Amino acid sequence: MLHPGKVIAALEAKRDRFTAAEEIRREDLDALGQALEELAALSLAEVESRLSGIPWPGARPTAEHEQYGDIVIPFAENWSNHRQAREWALGVLQGVPTFAVDGSQISPARDISIPVAVVQVGWFENRHQANGAYVKDIAVEVLPPDELAEDEGEESGFPDWRVNWRRFEMEVERLVAYMQANAGVQPPPLCFFDGSLVVSFAQHMRPERQRLYVDAVLLLLDTSEQTGVPLVGYVDTSYANDLTVMLAHLAGLSLGGRVSDAGLLRPRMRWGDRTQVYVCARDDDVLDKYYERVCFVYLKTTANNPPARVEFPRWLYEAGEHERVLDLVRAECVVGTGYPYPLETADAVAVLTMQDRERFYRLFQEFAEREGLPLRFSRKAVSKRGRRI
Repeated sequence: MLHPGKVIAALEAKRDRFTAAEEIRREDLDALGQALEELAALSLAEVESRLSGIPWPGARPTAEHEQYGDIVIPFAENWSNHRQAREWALGVLQGVPTFAVDGSQISPARDISIPVAVVQVGWFENRHQANGAYVKDIAVEVLPPDELAEDEGEESGFPDWRVNWRRFEMEVERLVAYMQANAGVQPPPLCFFDGSLVVSFAQHMRPERQRLYVDAVLLLLDTSEQTGVPLVGYVDTSYANDLTVMLAHLAGLSLGGRVSDAGLLRPRMRWGDRTQVYVCARDDDVLDKYYERVCFVYLKTTANNPPARVEFPRWLYEAGEHERVLDLVRAECVVGTGYPYPLETADAVAVLTMQDRERFYRLFQEFAEREGLPLRFSRKAVSKRGRRI
C-alpha cells in the first residue's frame, strides 16, 4: 500500500533535481526554437550540405522544405463546431476502407507449474459504405511450454520476448494478408499499424532477434509498395527526437537533455496542422538501416496534447499520395475524437483484461485436469487471488 506522506517527503527531498532538469529542458527548447527559425531561412541545398558529413543526422528534409519553408504546414480547413468537422470527415472517408490491427497477450506466470501464454490479435475494417458494412474479428493463439523455453543468457529487458514477438508477428501477418487481398482496389484502403515502423527497441536484442523484427517491418513496407495499399504507423505519444537531433546538428547545439520532437512542436501547431515530410535517418544499431525507407510527419490531432507521429513508407511520399492519406488520418481522428477510430476499435476488440486473465487460467485448469496434466499454483498465487477477489 502506498503511503502518501512518505511519497511526498521523498519527492521534497529530490526537489532540486526536478527543478534543475526542468531548467535544462527550457534552455534546450529555447535553443531549438531559434534553430527552427534559422532552418526556415535555409535552402534545401544548404540544409543538405550541412548534413552531408553526418551519416545519420536524425532526419533528412524532403522537397517540401522548398515548397513550404516553415516546418509547420497549417491545415486548410476551418470549422465552427464538431458537426461540421464530422461532415468533412465523413466526406473524406466515404467509400474508402480503413483497416487496423492491434494485439494483446497473457504472458506466462511464474507461479504456475506449466508455462503457458496467450496472444490475441483483433482487427477492424470499416468500408465506409452507405450500408454501414464493417468487419470485426480476432485470432487467438496459445503458446505451450516448448514455445516459451527461455534461452541461456536471456536479455533482462525482454523477459517475455517470445510472447511479444509472436504478437508483433501476428499483427504484421494480418496487415500483410489484408494488403495482398486488396491489391489494386480503388480507392486504395488505408491500413493502420499501432506503433512505430522504426523498431529502434530491437537494437538492444541479440542480432538474430533484431533480424526477426527488421524482416517483419521490411515485409510490411514491401507489401505496401507492391500492392499500392497505403500503410501508416501511428504513435499517439511519441518521445522520438529525430527532428531535434537534426536541428542540433544544423545549429551546432550541444543539448543538456533530451527534448522530444512532439514537445518542441506542441506550442507551434493547431488542430490539423502537420509538419513537413521528413525521411527518418536515426542513428542506432538496428540491422540494415532500413529507416530511410520510412518517412514521417507530426500531426496535431487534439487541441491540447502534443502532436502524434505518423510514419509511412517512402513510396507514398514519392507517389504524391501522402496528402490524401493524411486527410484520411485526420478524418479518422475526428470520428475517434482525437485518436484514429479504427485503432481504437481494434484495441477494444483485442484487449485482454485482468478478468480475462483469470478466466483463461480457470479454463486452462479445467483443460489440465481433463488431460491429466500436473498443474499446480504456488501458495503465493493462491494467497494473492484470495486477497484480490
